[in-house]
Amino acid sequence: MAKVEADLNSFEALLSGSADLTRLINSPVFSSEDQARAIAAVADKAGITGLAGNFLRVVAQNRRLFAVPGMIRAFRQIAAEARGETAAEVTSAHELTAAQQTELKAALKSVAGKDVAISVTVDPSLLGGLVVKMGSRQIDTSLKTKLNSLKLALKEVG
Repeated sequence: MAKVEADLNSFEALLSGSADLTRLINSPVFSSEDQARAIAAVADKAGITGLAGNFLRVVAQNRRLFAVPGMIRAFRQIAAEARGETAAEVTSAHELTAAQQTELKAALKSVAGKDVAISVTVDPSLLGGLVVKMGSRQIDTSLKTKLNSLKLALKEVG
């Protein structure tokens, strides 16, 4: 299971770093054969083999590549639950250091009551702070949200 998770994480990193790959999985213009060939080439080049490689090929052949990001998130959640962890999606305004990630995991563990596997993405538009999604809970400490709340409050006053 760890190999599959690592391979899917590799594919997700490739996807987030390539506008062309994102266009390939989202565009209905490409035929299933074109998508299957492209995904096979990307998987081979990235060393994504075995179960994860076969999974990506089958998804491409069935024209469901657009759903792969959601499938990866669902797999990550199931894998975390199997390990006795809970999953959290963290969006940060800047890259978190290893020490910050460790501190964040400890804080989330105290809230969740069990180990937390975090998936961190960077969104500079947040300006500062974090947005943490854990299960049905969302904690938004971003500066963008605080500024929007202040803007709304000022509109109500004036």
